Amino acid sequence: MVAVQVLLDVAELGLVARHVPDPDLDVRWVATSELADPSPYLEGGEVLLTTGLETAHWRREWGPYVRRLAARGVTAIGLAVGLTYETTPEPLLDACRKHGVALFEVPRATTFVSISRAAAQLLQAVEESATQRALELQRQLTQAALREDEPAALLKAVAGIGAMASTVAPDGTLDLGPFGTRPELHDPAEVAQVLRRLRSRGLRAASSVETGNGTLLVHPLGVRGRPHRYLVTGFAGRASGLQRSTIAMAVTLLSLAEERKRAGRETDRRLRARALELLLAGDDRTAGLLLQVGPQPRPRLPRTPVVLRAAGALEAIEEGVELLESRLVLGGVLSGELVGVSTGSSAAGLAADLAQVGLRVGIGEPASLSSVARSHETAAHALELTTDQVRVLSWDAQVHRGVLSLIDASRAAAFGDSFLDLLGEGTSGAVLVETLRSFLLHHGSQLKVAADLGIHRNTVRHRVAQIEDALGRSLGDPQTRVDAWVALTAARS
Repeated sequence: MVAVQVLLDVAELGLVARHVPDPDLDVRWVATSELADPSPYLEGGEVLLTTGLETAHWRREWGPYVRRLAARGVTAIGLAVGLTYETTPEPLLDACRKHGVALFEVPRATTFVSISRAAAQLLQAVEESATQRALELQRQLTQAALREDEPAALLKAVAGIGAMASTVAPDGTLDLGPFGTRPELHDPAEVAQVLRRLRSRGLRAASSVETGNGTLLVHPLGVRGRPHRYLVTGFAGRASGLQRSTIAMAVTLLSLAEERKRAGRETDRRLRARALELLLAGDDRTAGLLLQVGPQPRPRLPRTPVVLRAAGALEAIEEGVELLESRLVLGGVLSGELVGVSTGSSAAGLAADLAQVGLRVGIGEPASLSSVARSHETAAHALELTTDQVRVLSWDAQVHRGVLSLIDASRAAAFGDSFLDLLGEGTSGAVLVETLRSFLLHHGSQLKVAADLGIHRNTVRHRVAQIEDALGRSLGDPQTRVDAWVALTAARS
């Protein structure tokens, strides 16, 4: 498109500006009409040329005439002078000022055809310039894309399309940039808000957002799977059609680069998963050597490892893998579970972060490098005890809570009720339950039980015999004592 002032500045036309509210208003074409209301036949962006032949007696009609043209999006009115009018009527000038439509006079010697021809030539020149600019931008982007050893080169070239370019992770964290003349256009809060809307829509989502500083375009990068990076481009004003089409090409080039990264990342993940398998099998030396392979930075084996095992939806597991990678924690997906090897000091925080992405996490007991399998096993037990309400459990915490923390509460209560029912009902049964509890509390000392219950030692001996007879088991057996204490602790009554 051509700015109206550029058309007015064509010297051979001799056009005389009477009112130009915005010199940069776009001219899309030139139309000629003598109709009292030509607006139904216009599309917007035109310069409307008229001799005013049908308006010779207009006074109040100029206001509605210009209002209709303004509503249609007409850029300017060109009034021929020296025919119907010697100069512009004041009502027409007032109406153009009121409705923001440019107005100029066409001298008698200037034909409408010459104005149309000049506008067409200007539009063609702009189009050719835009084409050349697009080709140049595409050439620059292609050359930058070939410089694989300089990952920022392509992004810097993209920044030249508008005023800013950056790439971000799915959570909005900056990956590269922002580059360009207006880095402040990268608004982290605005970008994060856009990503929250786009993430669930995968590679088919893109967004254009008007901000206080300009325009942000956000595009996912990649050709398959879930996006791991997004391109954010910023423009001081609105992005033109040329800029948008060039950005689309940049997205394609960056997506191919992202795919190359993905291939390398998948190879690296296979190496890490194999190192993890070797470590769990007790071969920490080979695992450590395998971790030396691949790009920097690499995860390290902690001296006192703690294994985390996490379960959840596939998407959540993928996010968990990325989280472990970002923290340089050895991890991988084994048999559908996410397994990570953390340090004791960071295990709880890491587990909480994994829970935030939708995973349930079990934390194993601390171990040595040669006995990581034990931590892996106890992490599995802890994971089995997690629920949607309690998403993180530590095996150490369960050990301190006792064996009952490992048993289903309703099943334990049923066991306790059934076990104690063997001692009988009513007062006699209650007496034996009371005696059993005291007996266990005092580690089988009948003298202390007698003192505790205020009864004779022989009575204690008699009651213990009754209990053993009812249970069919000796209270001298450690298993019987464990079962009895679990029953007393878990029973509902």
